[in-house]
Amino acid sequence: MQHTYLRYECADAFSLTCSSGSTPSVPHSSSILAFLGSSSNNNNESQNCPLLSLAGSQLIGYDLRRGEPLLKIGHRELLSGGVGTGRSLNSSQIVCLDVSSECDGNSGKEGDVKVATGWVDGSVRVFSLDPKDMARFTSFSGSDDAERNGLVHTLLGGSSNFLGNNEEFACKEPLVLNGHGSSPVQMVVFDKNIGSVGRLASGGADGVVILWDVIAETGLFRLLGHRGPVTGITFIRPSADMSGVDGLVTSGSDGLVKVWDLNGQCCVQTLTGHRGSVGCLDCSILRPPGGSTGGDSEKGKWRLVTGCADGQVRVWTVEDLKLGSDSKDKETEANDSNETGADGKEPDDDDEVFRYMGSLQPPAALNMTTSNKEGIASIHFHPSGRYVGICRANDRVIEIYAARSEVEVQKKRRRRLRRRREKQNLAAAVPDKSATKKRGLLDDPESEEEQDNDAKDGSLLEMSPKAIKAMDEFEFRGTIRAANKIRGFAFAPAQERGGGIRVVVALATNALEVHSLPKPSKQAPGAPVTAEKVSALDMYGHPTGIRSVSLSSEDAMACTISKSVVKIWNVANRSCLRSLIAAPSGKGASYYCLCSTFLPGNTHVVLGTREGHLIVMDVASGDIVYTEENAHDGAIWSLDMYHRKDVISLVTGSADKLVKYWAIESQEGDDSRHPMVHHSRTLQMSDDVMCVRFSHSVDKEKRLLFVASLDSTIKVFFDDSLKFFLSLYGHKLPVLAFDSSFDDTILASGGADKSIKIWGLDFGDTHRTMYGHEDSITDLRFVKKTHYFFTCSKDRTVRYWDADRFRQVLLLRGHASEVNCLAVSSNGGFVLSGGMDRQVRVWERTKDIVFLDEERERELEEMFDKVGGSRRDETTSDALIRAQKDGEEGLDADEDDNEKPQSEAAVKQSVLSVSSGDRILEALETADKESKEIATSRKLQEERGGDSKRAPNPMLFGMDPPAYVLWILRSVKSVDVEQSLLVLPLNHVERLMHYLIVNLQRHKGVELCAKISVFLIKTHQAQIVANRTMMTPLRELQTLVRNRTTEIRDTVGFNLAAVRMVARIANEKKSDRLNYEEKSMKDIWGELGKIV
Repeated sequence: MQHTYLRYECADAFSLTCSSGSTPSVPHSSSILAFLGSSSNNNNESQNCPLLSLAGSQLIGYDLRRGEPLLKIGHRELLSGGVGTGRSLNSSQIVCLDVSSECDGNSGKEGDVKVATGWVDGSVRVFSLDPKDMARFTSFSGSDDAERNGLVHTLLGGSSNFLGNNEEFACKEPLVLNGHGSSPVQMVVFDKNIGSVGRLASGGADGVVILWDVIAETGLFRLLGHRGPVTGITFIRPSADMSGVDGLVTSGSDGLVKVWDLNGQCCVQTLTGHRGSVGCLDCSILRPPGGSTGGDSEKGKWRLVTGCADGQVRVWTVEDLKLGSDSKDKETEANDSNETGADGKEPDDDDEVFRYMGSLQPPAALNMTTSNKEGIASIHFHPSGRYVGICRANDRVIEIYAARSEVEVQKKRRRRLRRRREKQNLAAAVPDKSATKKRGLLDDPESEEEQDNDAKDGSLLEMSPKAIKAMDEFEFRGTIRAANKIRGFAFAPAQERGGGIRVVVALATNALEVHSLPKPSKQAPGAPVTAEKVSALDMYGHPTGIRSVSLSSEDAMACTISKSVVKIWNVANRSCLRSLIAAPSGKGASYYCLCSTFLPGNTHVVLGTREGHLIVMDVASGDIVYTEENAHDGAIWSLDMYHRKDVISLVTGSADKLVKYWAIESQEGDDSRHPMVHHSRTLQMSDDVMCVRFSHSVDKEKRLLFVASLDSTIKVFFDDSLKFFLSLYGHKLPVLAFDSSFDDTILASGGADKSIKIWGLDFGDTHRTMYGHEDSITDLRFVKKTHYFFTCSKDRTVRYWDADRFRQVLLLRGHASEVNCLAVSSNGGFVLSGGMDRQVRVWERTKDIVFLDEERERELEEMFDKVGGSRRDETTSDALIRAQKDGEEGLDADEDDNEKPQSEAAVKQSVLSVSSGDRILEALETADKESKEIATSRKLQEERGGDSKRAPNPMLFGMDPPAYVLWILRSVKSVDVEQSLLVLPLNHVERLMHYLIVNLQRHKGVELCAKISVFLIKTHQAQIVANRTMMTPLRELQTLVRNRTTEIRDTVGFNLAAVRMVARIANEKKSDRLNYEEKSMKDIWGELGKIV
């Protein structure tokens, strides 16, 4: 009988506040923060909206007022092959997000809040949240409500949250959209324009932009044109009457900004002139102070801002073709009588949607453009349309620009033109001096006209000097300086009471900061202002990679270490109890911690540092109560503690080639309740010590000490006498981790040579050498009272092994970077793993049984799907390279690109779609076979004259063939329907159309049957038209589809009208009963007197 095991799955992850840019495997995106909920102008309502931040495989919503997490949004994935519980945390990472609130245009009532996320595996997941549930989230506080708010996820059982979903996230099952293949999705953007509901655009690293219909749960089409990753997406609709351009603007690392017409599915304009890759863009309607909101939208006063790798921020004006030339004339003509009628230089192409306006430049006094040569990382407009923020890559500063009013714009323009004329007149009067003038280092900066000329030359674009420029419409408002490098930022939806704005900044140190930019004073309305830091949220995340994880004796607390930061966590509710900077009491540099362990009683933690110090920290107060300075002359790489009854032994191994024993004693004086360490014994080694461990024997004479040194050997000593016992050699590179079983019969070791060796402790022989990891093994831990052990490696995986049968049981993926440490609970119920991605993942043991043969098959399927997907996902750049290798030149390839289609169907072939197609094939064959048997049975009954009915076929679940085919079609996900139908051959397509006609005649599945019919006819149009036998079914299908869809449309319209009428009558009756506002207090008291 085959041996079985219990499956471990990832239940939760914590220690991440903002994971953007933490690992090279996750690409950077400019959309990493978003406020959850409505973006209305109501200050109280908007300020209560939680802030969503990326946290590895999930989203965390924070309450910025209290600085606490409120909710988690994540996806429970089902492993391939149908194995597992189906509730494990997704192993992929989130790259970007966007939030949109659905609203009923008739009633104005808000619907579900949609949260779209782009993932590294190439999928787009759309989560839906009910506004009522969001209101409940914001009302709870405290650690007791962590489980109810969905902050704690476990597979071991527990109470359900207040939503009624036991052990699930605080949201519904997301909508999964697959279309980008295996390339990461770097941008997701909802269409938030008026009249557009349910449209979502996503851009991937493959240079493809896909437009999705979230309501229909399908992809509309994909846009082809970029030769590099898509870095920015925004929707534009300049016309308010829905008759203008329905456009989409995308930017890519290829240095191009493309404008797409979504109705024609083609590129109508390409914005060139960027010197380098375009890192980000944003587009919004300008609403300067004192301007009308509706008027701006009708005039089409849209502005597009793009950021390039050359550090230039370019501004473009959006001009709708259907609006006429009125908007152009109003912007290009001057109000001054002397300037009226001056001809500006118009673009050569009158059909262009965008016109260049210049670049935004900070004041020369800040000296920002010369000190920072980095490109632009993020650009965002304020929801009010009055401000725009610009953040440069690897910088700590955010530049804020404010939009001027129309009067100020014209005033600034006239002043610039007047200075330009004065300079021209001066140059004409004294031509020789101007030609021979030299500029010194201490001279004044260049004039505005020279700056404009430099900006023009830098952007490779020509402008009319009399046209309105970017610096005419925008003024520099101020800067926001963060404590560390900025990864992204987001504007708060509401403004402050004094007219200021708030900006939330995501730092590279896994922290969030809230800054407030005040309104300029009345004495100096145009002077720049400096922002103030309101709060910082750095309690719930490590700034660098986690080096060590240790559990308390009762598995209630966990201690994690990253460089100089030590955090104590409550494992039950994932809350951070203490956060400490490992630094001396006086002023000085902080310590670099490498290892840790809890002391008996779980009240103190011992830390080993790279400087060679031993630190004792109090868990309750979070203070350092004792420091043994220079305990070693080198870095303390490992420490271990043995505790049995009254015996407490602490051993440390260091790079100074020493292994030291330490006794735990109480301090003298007032600090007697705090322990201290005292050096007792020393063991000299020949090389640097990499790892030390005690054995688990209770007998003091049999207790062993294992020491791994830099010479790739493991030496075993007796603990009591420190006499040499065994030397285990066989590793080709140094051993980095090892552990012994509970009965001290075997020892498992792993090192930098990627191998795992099982040693026998009787004679020191090698039982087996196992391979599986693709990089160095960093930690190894046995499950207590078993011969099963876990290993982690720099290959980002955690693996589960059986030391008796010498085989790998499970491969656990989820970390985005190398995994450094492990901690196994006392009963083996859960495992904690920490890595350089700064997150701690919780792996819990479930009741699901693992069969090794199924695991090997599942791994092969994943490998096949990965290889097949990489072959199918050919980008435009790959196609051009392949064309050039075939003998075509680069220019010819570019000419061929113009002839290629710019859009195609948004479908992706996967294992699930292929299996769904196979199911449809089997269903059609089974239905045909059943139809033949039914016909034969009826014929026999007519010949015999019997009235007996044929029993229903159990293989069809008691349904007739057309109903069974419809049931199979409904079981396929709507996203995979089209791709599954492409697998069908032509003869099966004819049979499927026959069953569709029968179902339409029965009024069954009208919407699905109509959708499939249209898709099949579009796909197989040439073959169907060539087949004359299909003409009659096609005509009947055309009539049925038209009639049935008309009936459904009339029914839905009638029901909507009835519901609106009922709602109107209910509101009228409610207003009649509760119309207290129209009555004064005098009338109320008068009616009460009459009643008495």
